Amino acid sequence: MASCYVCGKKKVVGHNVSHANNKTKRYFFPNLQRMKIITEKGPRRVHVCTRCLRSGLIKKAI
Repeated sequence: MASCYVCGKKKVVGHNVSHANNKTKRYFFPNLQRMKIITEKGPRRVHVCTRCLRSGLIKKAI
């Protein structure tokens, strides 16, 4: 599973909880987008979460 290149956000584990309080495992996935950005090593294609995109923490490569 991929994680955000900027903040390191990745899937987390939780529970589905029914009305009868039965608990089954589930995962919460961040909204990751694969895009080409400018890094210190040059342009790279990485996974970035939409929170970091919206905040302007990355510079897109054209």
